Amino acid sequence: MILLVNGKELEVEDNISVIELLNSLEINLDIVVVEIDFEIIPKDKYLSTKLSTNSKVEIIRFVGGG
Repeated sequence: MILLVNGKELEVEDNISVIELLNSLEINLDIVVVEIDFEIIPKDKYLSTKLSTNSKVEIIRFVGGG
């Protein structure tokens, strides 16, 4: 299926969860927030939240600095 991830189309397996998507993209779960279709997903829901075709996913990374 096709997702829109940070504005770019990405082909992934059907019924993929948020945590599976992040793992496939090699993204550290501790430094991101995930929004699906304009709704922030709590970290404790990453495993149970499944993505669907044409979901709009935003992965926001936190960066330290000063």
